[in-house]
Amino acid sequence: MNNELLNIIDTLEREKGVEKEVLFQAIEAALISAAKKVLGQDKEDITSTMDRETGEIKIFCQGKEVNSSNFGRISAQTAKQVIIQKIREAERSVILNEYEGKVSTIVAGSVHRFDKGNIIVDFGKTEGVLPKMEQIQKERYKQGERVRAYILEVSDSSHGPQIILSRRAAEFVIKLFELEVPEIIEGIVEIRGISREPGERTKMAVFSKDDKIDPVGSCVGVRGARVKDIVRELRGERIDIIRWSDDFETYVKNIFSPIEIKKMNIDREKKKMEVIVDDEFLSIGIGKHGQNIRLVSKLLDWEVDIRGEKQIQDEIDGKTTDNKPAKKASKKKDNEEVAEEATEDVVAEAAEEAVGETTEEVTEDAVEEKATEDAQDENKEEKE
Repeated sequence: MNNELLNIIDTLEREKGVEKEVLFQAIEAALISAAKKVLGQDKEDITSTMDRETGEIKIFCQGKEVNSSNFGRISAQTAKQVIIQKIREAERSVILNEYEGKVSTIVAGSVHRFDKGNIIVDFGKTEGVLPKMEQIQKERYKQGERVRAYILEVSDSSHGPQIILSRRAAEFVIKLFELEVPEIIEGIVEIRGISREPGERTKMAVFSKDDKIDPVGSCVGVRGARVKDIVRELRGERIDIIRWSDDFETYVKNIFSPIEIKKMNIDREKKKMEVIVDDEFLSIGIGKHGQNIRLVSKLLDWEVDIRGEKQIQDEIDGKTTDNKPAKKASKKKDNEEVAEEATEDVVAEAAEEAVGETTEEVTEDAVEEKATEDAQDENKEEKE
């Protein structure tokens, strides 16, 4: 019997990860509860010991050994319940400690079920929760599908460890790069800044401590292999990798590349900056729905405004009083106005669809052709 009990303890330690000493203490506590059932709850100084080597059990009441064979079925059932409870508590503690050590790391599991918009992820030993607010809107999952996520926090609850996951956190992208790029783990390449609009686009600034190693090339990989794997994990999210510089103006130019900055008006005290570019690149600099300039502001932690040279000149000439080009009040627009607006839209759209490509790759012929078509269509509608 004693050998059997020791074998069970060995198995529990191996399979559940619960330390032997915790199990021995659980058994001793269970024996005390069983003894009180037989001897009476008012009995004091009841102790029990279990030999760690032989498994021999002894129970004492007021210093005298008690024959445990007289305990009966009820006391045995009590002992069993106490042991099970203690083992569960110990197992929960092991899991809690394990996942507390994994906070700020990436874990993988499978989609177990859906609960009020939250995704319950199965890790085998326990479950994690991917809240609706930490999911990427465009992503859809099926039951049993594998999912990776970033552990935001771990806490204890009455139902066991509560593991909160995220796929929206900017840190999720950082950890993905750490997994893919050995130079980052080795400390040669550092991620100096990141801004993200989950599911849409990320800008990340990198720096190399070794002049011989290109930080951008290290993150991109041969033929883009490394960054492609990360983009695939993020379901197509675009990633701009930027070379960080300790010279602020150089860093800003790198962020806006391939757009050429004509002038920068910098207020370091207020952390505000105005960037002036060619009018043909203004839409690209702003980005679709202002996305690019928002990400630039987040990355720099500055208030950044981007303007075209024509806007500046118009203000000097007294033609405008705000940050937008003057527009005619009339509903009718001539071909030149329509073409200009269409040109900005086409350039911005083309730039958004070609991450890493230069603006020269958006041909003038294609822009003009699209602009002319839009102008003709609008004038035709007005005549009708």
